[in-house]
Amino acid sequence: MPASEALPAREGWIDKRGSLCPAPVIALARAARNCDAGAVIVVLADDPAAELDIPAWCRMTGNEFISAVPDNPGSAFAVRINAG
Repeated sequence: MPASEALPAREGWIDKRGSLCPAPVIALARAARNCDAGAVIVVLADDPAAELDIPAWCRMTGNEFISAVPDNPGSAFAVRINAG
């Protein structure tokens, strides 16, 4: 998937399609620990709970939820890591 306004250039991909809650958010949290501030991570997830869980994790941790783009199956969730 090429970079776009909804999915900017990214430093990392996490493919958690086929995994149920809370696996996508846990994988994102682990990856965020190893990222510099400003890095963008895209999480691929097809669990419907990810649509709520990933934005909520961003709000709770001070990271920026950029977008959710349909990516059959599921969606691609872009997150900018603000805390290094």
